[in-house]
Amino acid sequence: MFDPSDHPRVFALPPGVDFPAALVRGLRDRMKDTAPHDMARVELFVNTARMQRRIRKLFAQQDASFLPKLRLVTDLGRDDIGADLPDAVNPLVRRLELAQLVRKLIEAERDFAARAHTFDLADSLAALMEEMQGEGVHPDTLGDLDVDRHSAHWERSQKFLKLVTKFFASDAPLNAEARQRVVVNRLIARWADTPPTHPLIIAGSTGSRGTTRLLMEAVAKLPQGALILPGFDTDMPETVWNQLDDDLASEDHPQYRFHALLRALELTNADVPLWDDTPPASAGRNALVSLALRPAPVTDEWLLEGPKLQNLTAATSNVTLIEAPTARHEALAIALRLRKAAEDGQSAALISPDRMLTRQVTAALQRWGIEPDDSAGIPLPQTPSGRILRQTAELMGRKLPSDKLLALLKHPLVASGERGDHLKRTRDLELELLRGGPPFPTREEVLEWAEKRKSDEGIQTWVAGVWDVLDALANCTTAPLPELLESHIALTEQLCGAAMWDKPTGEEAAKAVSELREAASAGGEMSCSDYGDLVHFVLNRHEVRDPNAPHPGIMIWGTLEARVQGSDMVILAGLNDGIWPELPGPDPWLNRQMRRDAGLLLPDRRIGLSAHDFQQAIAAPEVWLTRAKRNAEAETVPSRWVNRLTNLLGGLEDEGKPALGAMRGRGAEWVALAAALDTPRSDLPPARRPSPIPPLTARPKKLPVTQIETLIRDPYAVYARYVLKLRPLDALHASADAPLRGLALHDVLDRFIDETAAHLPDDAVQKLTDMAQEVFADMVPWPATRAMWQAKLERVAPWFIETEHLRRQYARPLLQEERGAVKLDGLDFTLEGRADRIDEATDGALFLYDYKTGSLPTKAQREHFNKQLPLLAAIADKDGFKGLTRRKVVGADYIGLGSAAKQEGDRFEFGDLDKVWDELTALISAYLEPDKGFSSRRAVFETRWEQNYDHLARYGEWDETDEAVAQEVGQ
Repeated sequence: MFDPSDHPRVFALPPGVDFPAALVRGLRDRMKDTAPHDMARVELFVNTARMQRRIRKLFAQQDASFLPKLRLVTDLGRDDIGADLPDAVNPLVRRLELAQLVRKLIEAERDFAARAHTFDLADSLAALMEEMQGEGVHPDTLGDLDVDRHSAHWERSQKFLKLVTKFFASDAPLNAEARQRVVVNRLIARWADTPPTHPLIIAGSTGSRGTTRLLMEAVAKLPQGALILPGFDTDMPETVWNQLDDDLASEDHPQYRFHALLRALELTNADVPLWDDTPPASAGRNALVSLALRPAPVTDEWLLEGPKLQNLTAATSNVTLIEAPTARHEALAIALRLRKAAEDGQSAALISPDRMLTRQVTAALQRWGIEPDDSAGIPLPQTPSGRILRQTAELMGRKLPSDKLLALLKHPLVASGERGDHLKRTRDLELELLRGGPPFPTREEVLEWAEKRKSDEGIQTWVAGVWDVLDALANCTTAPLPELLESHIALTEQLCGAAMWDKPTGEEAAKAVSELREAASAGGEMSCSDYGDLVHFVLNRHEVRDPNAPHPGIMIWGTLEARVQGSDMVILAGLNDGIWPELPGPDPWLNRQMRRDAGLLLPDRRIGLSAHDFQQAIAAPEVWLTRAKRNAEAETVPSRWVNRLTNLLGGLEDEGKPALGAMRGRGAEWVALAAALDTPRSDLPPARRPSPIPPLTARPKKLPVTQIETLIRDPYAVYARYVLKLRPLDALHASADAPLRGLALHDVLDRFIDETAAHLPDDAVQKLTDMAQEVFADMVPWPATRAMWQAKLERVAPWFIETEHLRRQYARPLLQEERGAVKLDGLDFTLEGRADRIDEATDGALFLYDYKTGSLPTKAQREHFNKQLPLLAAIADKDGFKGLTRRKVVGADYIGLGSAAKQEGDRFEFGDLDKVWDELTALISAYLEPDKGFSSRRAVFETRWEQNYDHLARYGEWDETDEAVAQEVGQ
């Protein structure tokens, strides 16, 4: 195929050329004068399975012929030259072995990392070892590095890395990267003695990894060997090319890997001919992008070379720049363009490393019934089978919170055989017990709930079946990994049956479990929490392809697939810095300088590879560049490549600036279409501020004293709760909030006052704090919260006891948590209330107290809104508390136990409580008038505070400055 040559043979194809198609075309042209069977002797190595499939498809579309031997570069280990080598060690086995070392490091050095990061650190360490073996770097090289100039962390890391030396021993099992390097070295040695006589080509690889580059260098030097480089920049001047020698400054350039390869082969860019003469989609655009991506030290050449660029209008005519206000608008605009491509029969590929964005686009396409062909698939933990494995693993050895219990019971695979009854019981359990109930429900509490359901015959069996599994999960203890795995799988199957292994998601989950089972013996003893982290780590390594038949012409690719140019248009999405290119992840083992000194790859390598993918993809016949100006948190920064391109075009006044404006103009049209997609066809007028007037018979006949303030401030809330009978659902999982603290402190003080009603002991402070400890232990299941609340109470306890002595000089505790009620004269209305504490003086007079853990209401608030204590006093004054008749009420105080402990309230003179009662009567009478409406947010304390029923009142479509509109309802 190839004529003899005195230098290595390297070919290239420029960006914008369909690489697989040009590869096949050039190969057939070179073989057209040979015998047909000679094509079968050609050995063609490519770097991805997608490239391999596309080449086969291209051969199949042409006249009948032999196929070359199509192989992946990673398949070399299967050759007979490596037959005597043992199989590569299971990657998961190696990671489990390293995880044990990392766990010991974390236990010895607590400040190194959190225990939950064990497997992530083991994974990064395994990746480092694979890189070292691929680049031919021994751990001794790392040990010889001078770390005196670096922080103590890197010195500690260097010492730890010495522990992995045993994995590099000559008799140690080889991982895939090390085995590949051994095979490649053997091949190179064999070829040195007996070079192959048949053509051997490596196509599509950039040589970014050490072993692959070693192979490429050897193949280029074979008599019939050749390399075909993808996306080779033919517009870069030799002067610029020569400035790529500095790896620290040039590693992030798209052509740097080619420069390093050719330098090793003693070639320059001028020594690389084109493999095929197919012109790129836009030579002018290639030149523009080449100039825009010049290395940073030579961007001053824009001033000289920019004006020389020819016909920029034509070069950018098929380039659209989308700068959407949000990621949602970006996704909708992309979906609209993909829909148009599907309608026009045009093939289109969305390329982005942002998986969140690609999922949004997929969801947007569903409204038109378009299922894109997503090369990445769905992460296994997001599928039903993966999720149930993750959920049950997270519960092992842990107390069961109510929200996680409900998430487990509602999982679609749980109780799939009796799904109807199971879901009904789960719903009732949620509403009747879990919401507002125990934060960590137990079997006994659920059985007590089940006993009340007399008509449900199978409820006891259902509870027992569920709790047998949950108790077994909670009772998990540290054990060998194989035991934990088998127990976990058995318990999960007990919940789900065989359904968890059905369908493609179940098959992939079974594959993940099988992988873990094979490697489990290397895991050693493991705690339940570590096991949960391991399961999550293993599941995240698997993805499931969508079983639905995707649209053949609409593709979603990762950045690597940009090299398989096979679509009419390409959309490069998520072009914001930190997404594309992705920022280098933190390396816990080696910093940048240590990597360079050791001869390892620099973090900028990933940026350079992404830049090369970008340079190839932007050269497509039609291309979209899209980004969102803002994410969920802040303004975004455009990708450095978009910045360079727009800055270059913006600086070229004659033709560049109008071309950039046209690119943005085309994008703005699609963004406008995306915005219109979710805009209603007709504008609905905003809701007006409601003031419903229900029938008199439907209005509340009684209210507690705590709701009188609500009636004054937000009458609509009283209407919604007591007329419409709508009540907010309690939180699913109780939290350590102010209401719970109030309940707990009330319980503490009730017990304390009850036991010390006759006499305050000398150790009253100690007794109070001891009682608090007991009550908190029972009511507050969070240790940190318990400790904090206990400390707060201990701070105010001396003040409380000191003021308690003063209170008892006037009166003695008589009643606690006492309920009372009084009917209003002449009105069909009853006022109810519960007093925290009622004290009785020697003359029979009463004092009322109310405990507060938050701030106390001010005097103005008590006069106009917060009527709770005066109304309780009025109930007592009107003999509303059982057994307390004809008693004078002399005072009502708040006892504040918050950050600023204090006591304040009101003293009542003759006629004060009558006035309070008259005001109440007037208020209730007003709301019993036939034409009185219950206005929303009449006088809320803070307009910025959300009320429970604001969404029902459509607050936001109106505000407090609008007039309330009365409207009869329920007539």
